[in-house]
Amino acid sequence: MEVVESLLIGDYRILQDTSYYRFTSDAVLLARFLTAKKGERVADFCAGSGIVGLHFFAENRGVEHVTLFEMQQELAALSQKTVALNGLEERFTVENMRLQDIPPQYTEAFSLILANPPYERGGFSVRDEKKALCRRELSLSLEELCAAARRCLKFGGRFALVHRADRLAEVLYTLHEHALEPKRVQLIAGKAGDKPYAVLVSAVKGGKAGVEVLPVHVNGGEGV
Repeated sequence: MEVVESLLIGDYRILQDTSYYRFTSDAVLLARFLTAKKGERVADFCAGSGIVGLHFFAENRGVEHVTLFEMQQELAALSQKTVALNGLEERFTVENMRLQDIPPQYTEAFSLILANPPYERGGFSVRDEKKALCRRELSLSLEELCAAARRCLKFGGRFALVHRADRLAEVLYTLHEHALEPKRVQLIAGKAGDKPYAVLVSAVKGGKAGVEVLPVHVNGGEGV
């Protein structure tokens, strides 16, 4: 069932489908992890219902355009409805495709890419296939995600993603292997003193070595 919810920023609203995996507070944390530069052209990889791209746009005046990439047809259609609901057809583009299939027109097209990818390992039951595609690496690996980001980013462009905390070493290594140099890292915990469950990482294409490690963010909301 489709439901309309307030983004709690101005008059922006977002459509969600209760039969799919709904966005969590970690998507919002990702959208707030970086701020826009003037004239920013943004891509939201694994966009789902479009929460990260829409939230980033709503929070930042410098955004020129946002392109939402989502492989599941139903979720891409939901993103398109959200764009129309907010009257943002001239500022947003929705692409229903796999990241592995992004056409040449998007090569080095973006100055910033945000990604809330599936990052659980393992299979799924047939009944939960739609939700599993959002959560588990069934159709997109970390390697493929970073390869797509490298291809679509301009030199000096930024890439930010949220991932599992226990895969941080793998995330940093894979980013580096694709010329995406990690620049900022912030672990996320549910409560003060708890073991972090997720991590935010930003990288720069062609950037110099050197990472800023931020204090652990204590997240009182619902996590991944």
